[in-house]
Amino acid sequence: MRGLLSSLIALLLAACGSAWNDPYPAADRGRNILYSAFTDRPKHLDPVQSYSEDEITFTAQIYEPPLQYHYLKRPYALIAATAEAVPQPRYLDAQGRSLADNADPARIAFTDYVVSIRPGIRYQPHPAFARGEGGAYAYHSLSPAQLDAVNVLGDFAKRDSRELTAEDYVYGIKRLAHPRLHSPIFGLMEEYIVGLGDYGKRLQAEKDQSWIDLRQHTLDGVEAIDRYRYRIRVKGKYPQFLYWLAMPFFAPMPWEADKFHSQPGMAQKNLTLDWYPIGTGPYMLTENNPNARMVLEKNPNFHRETYPCEGEAEDKAAGLLKDCGQVLPFIDKVVFTREKEQIPYWNKFLQGYYDASGISSDSFDQAVQVAAGEITLSDGMQAQGIVLTTSVATSSMYMGFNWLDPVVGGADPKTAERGRKLRQAISIAIDQEEFISIFQNGRGVAAQGLIPPGIFGNREGESGINRYSYDWVDGQARRKPVAEAKRLLAEAGWPNGRDAATGEPLVINLDTTATGVGGKARIDWLNKQFAKLDVQLVVRSTDYNRFQEKVRKGAVQLFYWGWNADYPDPENFMFLLHGKQSKVKQSGENAANYQNPEYDRYFERMKTMENGPQRQEIIDRMTDILRHDAPWVFGFHPKDYSLRHAWLLNRKPSKVGHNTLKYQRVDTALRDQRRAEWNRPVAWPLLLVALAIAAAIWPAWRGYRRRETATAR
Repeated sequence: MRGLLSSLIALLLAACGSAWNDPYPAADRGRNILYSAFTDRPKHLDPVQSYSEDEITFTAQIYEPPLQYHYLKRPYALIAATAEAVPQPRYLDAQGRSLADNADPARIAFTDYVVSIRPGIRYQPHPAFARGEGGAYAYHSLSPAQLDAVNVLGDFAKRDSRELTAEDYVYGIKRLAHPRLHSPIFGLMEEYIVGLGDYGKRLQAEKDQSWIDLRQHTLDGVEAIDRYRYRIRVKGKYPQFLYWLAMPFFAPMPWEADKFHSQPGMAQKNLTLDWYPIGTGPYMLTENNPNARMVLEKNPNFHRETYPCEGEAEDKAAGLLKDCGQVLPFIDKVVFTREKEQIPYWNKFLQGYYDASGISSDSFDQAVQVAAGEITLSDGMQAQGIVLTTSVATSSMYMGFNWLDPVVGGADPKTAERGRKLRQAISIAIDQEEFISIFQNGRGVAAQGLIPPGIFGNREGESGINRYSYDWVDGQARRKPVAEAKRLLAEAGWPNGRDAATGEPLVINLDTTATGVGGKARIDWLNKQFAKLDVQLVVRSTDYNRFQEKVRKGAVQLFYWGWNADYPDPENFMFLLHGKQSKVKQSGENAANYQNPEYDRYFERMKTMENGPQRQEIIDRMTDILRHDAPWVFGFHPKDYSLRHAWLLNRKPSKVGHNTLKYQRVDTALRDQRRAEWNRPVAWPLLLVALAIAAAIWPAWRGYRRRETATAR
């Protein structure tokens, strides 16, 4: 009995030096691994099919398009990735003759981009490149028996690599038109890349073949010039095309991998490019279990790339330049665990088992505190050395007025001025700062126009405020008083919210899909905003499909909408109010159906210009027009909050550049130390239980010993 009790106590004391709840193998402690989580499983990892944030978390680390975004600079700036440099446009007329750089865009029929890639870049090891003793590809003609013997990519014994070539980029672009892949950007790209639409039609004849060898089909607008150079020809002048060259859609694809994964029987075993991406990037996917765990490991063939040495003014003070010139990537392995619920995700972050985390609504009060309008980490978070990072998203949330509506619109010249003052009054009355504070936990910036911070064209400070809704007071923007909104409403013919001629109350209809959690609170808040002007608000809630139909037909007055940038260019926001993009007339993205000939003329000039003072001047003029006309109630730009532990370094949020894991660094010694401190096993309750059990059985054991002794005598 004494021996049993001593053994139990010794076991409990020995366990006090290790964490019982560590979810990772003991062999991984101290290793250069970053631990993260994902909530929604990626559906596509093939670069021409993938178009969601859940997927680009992985694809951006594996594939390398020719361009990328500078990790630290804001506004976002394109730099070379595998390319030697950012390609410069060469303009041509309809006869193919060269034009000057400053040629009139109307004369430009085509633009050529010649991309030169760096020699010596190699793919990750892959079975598609493996060859047998005779030099033939080892796995390009698998028999049914051979295929039966493999279930995952790792079951292939041989793997090899080869150099990246220009032809691989050409092959990748051709795959945009593949009849079985249904690339989400094919419809857009066929409008720009010369011959892409016809190319897709020609491929339809072979859509039933297991593998279409795209090398055998010529694409007029894309060709390899030599081993390291290829040319893309687009229609007209489209400077935003360079941003597409930083997306995985334009990553290279070796024909060997396409051939390998297209063999009969491969898809049934998930041995596809949609499951096993292949690239030249810093990481390769070594474990794909999207219901539980995804693992990236350092690509042993990754080419030389170094950490940037310049950024924003505050980056040096934040320690983001300490690794200037160091070879990338820093982390050897990244483990992503699927967490379907926020609470376990959050708890594991607090225990140090995840290196970074967002902040959900449930944990917001635990994570941050608000004092004098400033948001800081809570005392508990600061005590753990957790770091808060904020960034403004390249998104705009707004309420749109239907320009075609006779009351709130501006299409009818007879009522245009009345509608304008009404829209301006409503824009003042709806307190965006209050909305952000109540419903966004302070996570947003009140919009002064279309363009979010971080994108060229946005102006900060006094020169960037909307003078029709704000005043500049004591060094900051302050919303105009409600009295100013009432004055505008009276001038519009609606004093105290009633028609000056008929006495009828002014009723505004808002169409929305806000029927979920918090929807009623938001509607109640909006009613209070309109009540400031004595205007009646009627909220018409509906399902999303019905809402979309009403917007398409123009059967709305006021509606909620938003836009996330495809690429960080002002054109990607300013086009949302271009007349030719009218939702009703053109089925475009201008859901407000706004039309102003002066704005449209400026837009046609601005969209083809390079960033510079002249473009900024035009953007300023366009922004002034919109502020005056007020086709939107400019809402807010969402603000992302993220947390990281002190051991995770070089982490700077980016909403458009996603290949960011290669820049991050982990201090593994500090992580192990903190994990041990925060997860010490509490053994004394078990010890008390053991003592209680011993006390309970002690009398019985003593009685048993007495009987045994008596029998022996």
